[in-house]
Amino acid sequence: MAVTATVSTTTPRSFIWLEKIANNFLLRRLVKAFFTIWIVTTLTFFIVRAMPGNAVDILIQDLTAAGMSADDARNQAASLLSINLNQPAHEQYLEYLANMVRGDFGKSYKSRGLKVADMIAAVLPWTLFSVGLSLLITFLLGVGLGALMAYKRDTWIDHLLSNLAATLDAVSPYLIGLLAILTLSVTWKIVPIQETRGALSPGIQPEFSLEFFADVFMHVKMLLLVYVLSSVGSWMLRMKSNTVSVLGEDYVTVAKARGLPDTRILTAYVGRNATLPLFTLLAISIGYVVGGSILLERLFTYRGVGFLLGDAIASRDYPVMQGVFLIMTVAVVFANLLADYLYGWLDPRIRISGGGQ
Repeated sequence: MAVTATVSTTTPRSFIWLEKIANNFLLRRLVKAFFTIWIVTTLTFFIVRAMPGNAVDILIQDLTAAGMSADDARNQAASLLSINLNQPAHEQYLEYLANMVRGDFGKSYKSRGLKVADMIAAVLPWTLFSVGLSLLITFLLGVGLGALMAYKRDTWIDHLLSNLAATLDAVSPYLIGLLAILTLSVTWKIVPIQETRGALSPGIQPEFSLEFFADVFMHVKMLLLVYVLSSVGSWMLRMKSNTVSVLGEDYVTVAKARGLPDTRILTAYVGRNATLPLFTLLAISIGYVVGGSILLERLFTYRGVGFLLGDAIASRDYPVMQGVFLIMTVAVVFANLLADYLYGWLDPRIRISGGGQ
């Protein structure tokens, strides 16, 4: 009696979820995003501890500089901070991951037990407002001026704006900030720099009133100006390059030969295709809004996320540093994920078929 052996080709249940991830674009991107966040979080945890000095040593230095003896400074620092930096690094790391999964970023060393999440939540809206508004203004200016440079190619307008954009793109934002203070506040005395420090004036409460919005603008105007000047040049040059490239396409030539109005050609044919790559770049830039700017916020004493991070780095406040870097990483990673889908939505030619498969 012949016995025939059968080979099962059924995929084991344990590998079904792996196949779903491999075949689904959304799941693949989400897994990659969370893996990236974990890698950056891990690197951040160990890198900040590899920096010279720690919170205890810095506090001891500050206390001894104020006239306290070394022994008294060491005892007071130990009692104030109540942290154990001698705990093995791997135990600190596992404890940090467990707390992070629960949404607990820990408590600040320098601020005597304040929750890191509360500290970030207090300054995050100011950074989102200042950097987000400047990004919107910069994008609109860059698109408009870049298109004008392309349409007026080889004219004095093109040469003037191109040189201006290249210069602004090459100069450091910190240098632009120093020049703005020197010219507007010191030399011309147009903007009193003392009145613009901080995010709000003492006694002003967040509310929907003209007084509140006027005070917010007074504090952010210098920072906003520097943000726009330091980044508008790159947007102008990118838009000019894209527009010049699109103007040379065959479909634009055919549209002109068909006698279509210039306004329709500029909006439906040139403008849309020239700005398409910039929209994805804008989506990516949104992720960097959360980080703000350490140098500029400290230069103008604007208490946003960048100011908080710079202060934490100076004092080696590990929990605050880790919390800010985590928020920045999440924002950048998911901004890139948004850019992928935005590009596919704007350009049907590369839209993912099969509902994201």
